[in-house]
Amino acid sequence: MSVKMALPGLRDTSMKGILVRRLFLAAFTYTIAGLGSGLYYRELTKLNDFEGQPTMLSGVHTHFLALGTLVLLIVLVLEKLFRLSDSKLFGWFFWLYNVALVVTALMMGWHGTLTVLGQESGPAIAGTAGLGHMTMSAAFVLLFLALGKALKRDSVDSDVERVAVAA
Repeated sequence: MSVKMALPGLRDTSMKGILVRRLFLAAFTYTIAGLGSGLYYRELTKLNDFEGQPTMLSGVHTHFLALGTLVLLIVLVLEKLFRLSDSKLFGWFFWLYNVALVVTALMMGWHGTLTVLGQESGPAIAGTAGLGHMTMSAAFVLLFLALGKALKRDSVDSDVERVAVAA
């Protein structure tokens, strides 16, 4: 059974419907990636008798689930409530955020894998992960700007409705 058949509401082909579908599918993908990275961490450390030592690999699972799944599901609800996508900033947020999360998690996974295997990781890995985190920060700024515009627009729409009802 496909995702579209299981969730008929995802058949909306309007621009807003496409965006909601993208948010849902991205959150779903990050759930799979988070669960898979947790399994990878457990099996790799067990296979290499690597216990009790901190590694970046353990954080990949959390990054995918918290920053991927949970944040995007919250953004999906905000989109449904406030039409965040009416702002062009929201499109920038979506793509920057996803690129940043994938880059950050991949670099953390690479660094953690090298640690478990007893190899050194170079500064390029840490630097790239840092760029991913900085890009994610920029994406969050865009999200808050889009949310601020939506809240302001929603407030103006509410004021217009109150005036129309009073008249």
